[in-house]
Amino acid sequence: MENDKPSQPFTPYQKLIVAVITFLQFTIVLDFMVLSPLSAILLEELDITTTQFGLAVSAYAFSAGISGVLVAGFADQFDRKRLLLFFYFGFIIGTFLCGFAPNYEFLLIARVITGLFGGVIGAVSFAIITDLFPLEKRGEVMGYVQMAFAASQVLGIPLGLYMANNWGWHSPFLLIASIGSLVFVLIAVQMKPVNTHLAKSSHTSPLRHLWRTLSKRPYFNAFMATTLLATGGYMLMPFGAAFSVNNLGISLEDLPLVYMITGIFTLFSGPLIGRLSDKTGKYKVFFWGSILTMVMILIYTNLGITPLWLVIVLSCLVYIGVTSRIISSSALMTAVPDTDDRGAFMSVSSSIQQLSGGIAAAAAGMIIFQEESGYIQHYPTLGIVVAITMALTILLMLLVNRYVQAKERKEKAPKVLTP
Repeated sequence: MENDKPSQPFTPYQKLIVAVITFLQFTIVLDFMVLSPLSAILLEELDITTTQFGLAVSAYAFSAGISGVLVAGFADQFDRKRLLLFFYFGFIIGTFLCGFAPNYEFLLIARVITGLFGGVIGAVSFAIITDLFPLEKRGEVMGYVQMAFAASQVLGIPLGLYMANNWGWHSPFLLIASIGSLVFVLIAVQMKPVNTHLAKSSHTSPLRHLWRTLSKRPYFNAFMATTLLATGGYMLMPFGAAFSVNNLGISLEDLPLVYMITGIFTLFSGPLIGRLSDKTGKYKVFFWGSILTMVMILIYTNLGITPLWLVIVLSCLVYIGVTSRIISSSALMTAVPDTDDRGAFMSVSSSIQQLSGGIAAAAAGMIIFQEESGYIQHYPTLGIVVAITMALTILLMLLVNRYVQAKERKEKAPKVLTP
């Protein structure tokens, strides 16, 4: 058992922080995810190829990765609340620009701007969670935060598709930016300063702090695992809608129903998975979640014309595996960095994740090919590539887990006083 102590309930302020970060993550996740189901619309309306669409997805990732590296050096030298507000404001502006993009080129530039600011927000949020919640509660916190992922499917994606079908593909981005503006005000008014880490900050130069973070050997395995963690989502999700419509035979009208039911299932399972990871072990949940995801992806990517009910059942099984991986790995990663390295570590980790995801999305756009009929070729090949990366990630996360366990034992060991 990972934690045998009785679980302490969240304080009212901790509940507020969980709610605020969950709403914030909802807008970030939805901004990325809404582009995926729009693939079936944008490929036709903008008259672009799958390679160009993959570039639109990876543009966000590449710019997010670059900003993560640039921010890492000074991420631990500022109040995390102020840092969060600054980058979230830029993200909202970038999303508004997506909502007014007149063509593909403008959309590409808007995605770059959105990524420059949005790519850092997750890292700052996780650093705040690490500062405010003990390790034995982080799985549960991540479970609730992960509800943002499910909520974006239940509410955001079906609504986004409905709006895109009725009022054009710009409308979902305008909705996200509007919701984000309200969340920005909520953070500014309700969140207290998060600056206890400043007392332990070494106040070294940003470049030296970044180099120190990158050069610490215990962090290497975590960064390598992070490199592969995003591969599956960035390779499969951007073209998931086009695959469902053209290969599985799901209509555009029924597509929101698939996302909605899958999201409702994930919405309820997320907190349960979070508590399970705290109770039985974060790596154990990650391991079995990865095995389930690998099996289901290999089945799903090889499907032909499939009944709607079966697509929904298989999608739910895929997402329960994906959710297990995300919640458990996120909670485990927060225990890796030392206190004065948290912001830098999270920024570098986010940067690596975005860059590797961007490469994966671009590679996926080149591997698959859309015929004139709309049929997506070589999607099963993506399934094999994703399964291989997941197998490698299982091994890397095992090393991360061993380091975290050794670190915990060292911190809990009685201190020996010398005369």
